[in-house]
Amino acid sequence: MTFRNRCKVMRSLLAVLVGSAFVVMPAAGAELVLKKGARVAVVGDSITEQKIYSKFIETYLLTAVPQLELKVMQFGWGGETAAGFARRLDNDLAPWKPDVVTTCYGMNDGRYTKYTERIGKSYETPMRRIVEAVKKAGAIVVVGAPGVVDSYTFGRRGGTKPVVYNENLRQLGEIARKIAKDHSMPFADVHGDMMAAMTKAKADHGEKHAVAGGDGVHPGENGQVVMAYSFLKAMGLDGQIGTITVDFAAGKATASDGHKVLSAAKGTVEVASARYPFCFWGDAKAGKGTAGILPYVPFQKDLNRLQLVVRNLPGAKAKVQWGKETRVFAAAELAKGVNLAAEFLDNPFSQAFRKVLDAVARKQQFETRMIKNMITNFRYFRPRDGEDKDLQAAFETVRAKLMATHGKLDEQARAAVQPVRHTLKITPTD
Repeated sequence: MTFRNRCKVMRSLLAVLVGSAFVVMPAAGAELVLKKGARVAVVGDSITEQKIYSKFIETYLLTAVPQLELKVMQFGWGGETAAGFARRLDNDLAPWKPDVVTTCYGMNDGRYTKYTERIGKSYETPMRRIVEAVKKAGAIVVVGAPGVVDSYTFGRRGGTKPVVYNENLRQLGEIARKIAKDHSMPFADVHGDMMAAMTKAKADHGEKHAVAGGDGVHPGENGQVVMAYSFLKAMGLDGQIGTITVDFAAGKATASDGHKVLSAAKGTVEVASARYPFCFWGDAKAGKGTAGILPYVPFQKDLNRLQLVVRNLPGAKAKVQWGKETRVFAAAELAKGVNLAAEFLDNPFSQAFRKVLDAVARKQQFETRMIKNMITNFRYFRPRDGEDKDLQAAFETVRAKLMATHGKLDEQARAAVQPVRHTLKITPTD
């Protein structure tokens, strides 16, 4: 079945399913575009094929909003442009029938030189073709701007200056923004978010502090956290992981959906949580790891709020112990609510989160091999003068076998998301 015919079938299904919780309707950036059971495809060039921001996105969706039961697959391809993906969309992406597709092109489309109208047009034309094709199939495209090149490490390569190429990428990002607006699709301002984070981080840590990677193009984990933030925010996620409310005087506690209070007495509360906050690691001053970028991107505020509210404390302050760490807060702060995820980077979820992240990494490694080594090659064997039904049936058998293996890896990633039991100890200090 061609992509055009699949589009017709999907449009017919949509007519029947309008109003169902499983239908994904187009949305502006602030509106949630993820419905229960949705399939999310993460598409892009070698920065996507690094499988870092895509891994962060999938792990967040599995752990922070497990109730949505989302499925994620990444389709990254090193060296690719928007035109390259447009050529493989029908064969590689369409059979998976995604509901939401994130795109991140432009880095290679800009040709590593100064912006020209010709460059803009060669990017815009295939990007519009991608968005239009996916939209016709009934899915949402979260149109992403390209990222940035590093103002120091990219400059060491010679040739085009970083400021010149970042201006090129900015203009391509504005084209992406317009395409999203024209089609009423969400827009992820990856370029703007990364530029803001890079500028602030280098102001604090020095120009040599890499945000867009050692080669100036491929970000490390710090820059990729910003990319994940851009896409997750554009999906309309509200970032509310949960709230644990403690009445200290009464010795009682309650918790929001996804969290269950197991016991509460004398300032000690034991909780079982099925929803995790995103967990960070690494040196705050180092480019490696994820923790160092947090002061420069509002990830915790916008996407990662696990709140502790404590009422009726007898003193003006209290110590809160969560896992191995202890913090002191004013009673007024606790009454208003403190974000545990932001205050305790090393927390009881860290180990469980890492297990999910590793399982997602194994799954996404297989996705790259499956798409690049096998599935994408099917398109080169389609005869021009008619359809070889036996050959197409053989391809579908191979695809089904590969997807069965992929399904097992997906199940393993989901199985890694187990409830975490953790204890909060609240001790008045005066």
